[in-house]
Amino acid sequence: MKIAIVDDEADEQEILAKYIREWAEAKKELVEFVCFASSEAFLFSWEDDKDYALLILDIEMSGISGLELAKKIRLQDEHIPILFVTGYDEYMQYGYDVAALHYLLKPVHKEKLFQVLDKLGEREESRINLIVSAGNEVRRFPFHTVFYVEADGHGSILHTADEAVCVRESFGEIEKQLLSMEEAAKCHRAYLVNLRYVSAIRSAELILDHGEKLPIARSRMKSVQSAFLRYYKDRRG
Repeated sequence: MKIAIVDDEADEQEILAKYIREWAEAKKELVEFVCFASSEAFLFSWEDDKDYALLILDIEMSGISGLELAKKIRLQDEHIPILFVTGYDEYMQYGYDVAALHYLLKPVHKEKLFQVLDKLGEREESRINLIVSAGNEVRRFPFHTVFYVEADGHGSILHTADEAVCVRESFGEIEKQLLSMEEAAKCHRAYLVNLRYVSAIRSAELILDHGEKLPIARSRMKSVQSAFLRYYKDRRG
């Protein structure tokens, strides 16, 4: 696991680094972290290295603030977890605008940081890759890249941002792999949706971020609404 700490106060960097080391030792996790004294320094490095499991951003920094940095990052990566640290609780509401994993008030308490790292560790462990047969090849699809799965006769269709892929695996086979994940919800006998891409639930349909609509079976409305609320509540900590 690789973590970036972006904070213009050296003392704060040292405290966060110390706590992360302690957490890694307790969990027997291999953790690498890189410290940056400004958003500008991070962005320069980000161009060549985006392999981070978590970004810890101080909101109040000279130059580009942590919030502005997060907005720039989200233009390139919608999914990388972001943890804000701030000395002022009025900034907390803005974390939702960039889908922050969590936020912590300074001085950061070790136990609260450990809780965030535990959540991140669980999320990393729960990531599922779909291994499917498409045409004459076997392909891997990380579920976080899949908008929804659609039943298609004896097979299925995986819908992503770039393509709709017909696979030989049945809808039931894929459903068994995914329903243990908090972001997966079966909204209809022929559709299983990734909740991270759902922007709204209206009447008997789901509205995805890009405007597409999926039906919700009447018998599944309550369970889909509960899953949607639970998923976003967990994300906001």
